[in-house]
Amino acid sequence: MTYKAVTLKRGKEESLQRFHPWVFSGAIAAADDTIEEGDLVTVYAHDGTLIGNGHSQIGSIAVRMLTFDDTAIDEAFFEQRLNDAYRMRQALGLQREDNNAFRLVHGEGDFLPGLVVDIYGPTAVMQAHSPGMHFARNIIAKALTQLPGVNNVYYKSETTLPYKAHLDPMNDYIIGGMETDEALENGLRFHVDWLKGQKTGFFVDQRENRSLLEHYSKGRRVLNMFCYTGGFSVYALRGGATLVHSVDSSAKAVRLTDDNVALNFAPDDGRHKSFAEDAFKFLDNMEKEAYDLVILDPPAFAKHKSALRNALVGYRRLNAKALEKMPHGSILFTFSCSQAVNKEQFRLAVFSAAAQTRRKVRILHQLTQPADHPINIYHPEGEYLKGLVLYVE
Repeated sequence: MTYKAVTLKRGKEESLQRFHPWVFSGAIAAADDTIEEGDLVTVYAHDGTLIGNGHSQIGSIAVRMLTFDDTAIDEAFFEQRLNDAYRMRQALGLQREDNNAFRLVHGEGDFLPGLVVDIYGPTAVMQAHSPGMHFARNIIAKALTQLPGVNNVYYKSETTLPYKAHLDPMNDYIIGGMETDEALENGLRFHVDWLKGQKTGFFVDQRENRSLLEHYSKGRRVLNMFCYTGGFSVYALRGGATLVHSVDSSAKAVRLTDDNVALNFAPDDGRHKSFAEDAFKFLDNMEKEAYDLVILDPPAFAKHKSALRNALVGYRRLNAKALEKMPHGSILFTFSCSQAVNKEQFRLAVFSAAAQTRRKVRILHQLTQPADHPINIYHPEGEYLKGLVLYVE
């Protein structure tokens, strides 16, 4: 296997010596003229010292490092990395009789930058976020089916690969086919739409936070905004909520929420109702004190730093609209999944919303992503999910 050469400018190797997995285009002094997007490259310091191997790509991140030595990027490499990732999930106890949905590979957090794999029972759903991982998809799929319980690999990268790469990926099964679209999470059943749904079909990163919500749900009137597939709604119902209302702008998401509620509760359980409506409009029109437990889990308001200011305004507006209508003694679960928004900025946006509405608010929990979405200690940018549980007076 041929590796093309990339040489860094003097001093630009320092972050790589601290094992940060990204090489920025501005750090490169020279590169092989024949490098194409997704090629395997070897990165050298300015003095010719080998730093490691990675995948090249066009853009500000020019190389995603896979190794910090001369280890070959071959079938054995991917088998080892996937086995390491699987062993960690085993240690977390995520594959058991009442749970078969979890993240197996979380990009840089599992030392496989550009790759995401979620497991739903016998099916692994794979997403490539870099051309290099796209080109390695068949090798990765083969290695995945060597893991216990994985029979099928669905490739879902039409919306995740850089559009400038002109790769034209097709979402399809690489190995196997549809066995079931049901997955188990903490004893609850969910339909997972990996064929046409967002991300890999289900937000497994909220598993622990859904369990925490269940703990607070007994006897409460729950509003689940941006419900998507209804994960928080189903947990609230099991937790003993007296009513649960689910809201999403997507009629398809609302139908899937209703299906997931029906999958877990009796058909005559009248506690749940869903609404296909814009979140801000719903909050504007809802009766004051109608709900005493509210979940705000919007899609990313900022996918890039350029959108940060508008995102913070959006988080402040959204939380203020909810806070101003919540009764004394309410609980608010509020989240940001925008990687461009750090936890201090998000907390300040929520603080501003509380001050604007003149509510007395206490922080009960500060939430983050679960352990199967690990943060590489050398790559703090991997911390993307921020959440607060607030007691509102």
